[in-house]
Amino acid sequence: MPCQQLPPRDQELIQIVNAALADAFQKSQKWLACKPGCSQCCHGVFAISQLDAIRLRNGLAEFEARDPERAARLRQRALNTVARLSEDYPGDPVSGVLDEDDTDEAAKRWDDFANEEPCPVLDPETGKCELYESRPVICRTFGPAMKTDDELGHCELCYVGASDEEVAALEMHPDPNNLEAALVEELQKTTGESGETIIAFALVRG
Repeated sequence: MPCQQLPPRDQELIQIVNAALADAFQKSQKWLACKPGCSQCCHGVFAISQLDAIRLRNGLAEFEARDPERAARLRQRALNTVARLSEDYPGDPVSGVLDEDDTDEAAKRWDDFANEEPCPVLDPETGKCELYESRPVICRTFGPAMKTDDELGHCELCYVGASDEEVAALEMHPDPNNLEAALVEELQKTTGESGETIIAFALVRG
């Protein structure tokens, strides 16, 4: 599988997010449960951008060149996931693009969808991400305290015993200038790639 072209500033986005994550870990270290082998955030599906999807596919192509046997097992897990989820997929099961319907019914359908499904990129033997360097932005930011839709949230395993004030003081700002949104728009204009998907469909349908 040949690697796909990403917008020129995509690597800048990843560097900004990684720097924010490193800063958050330095400041919140005693409150964070995140460590290799913890896979709390690797179960249950979540939406990713087309930027994330391309990074994942490129990462899989590089993985296939390094370790074709493990990559083949990963690809099979993705295929199995797609087969399990296609019937009730809240979007187009052919393209993998999620519905953009914002009705309450659509929101409930998404909230109830595949909440226990393990990520196909998660190695079931080691509990580690096999495409870690290519993981989506949401995977890089899950854990530390961060605002989403104006609400401050974090992994339920983190900040146990911390006060609301302590958590708020440690809020992470992974993309303060909204570079990701600008790059998603740029990608759509230059390639036509649009909409969100999930990891399994990104790896199989791309």
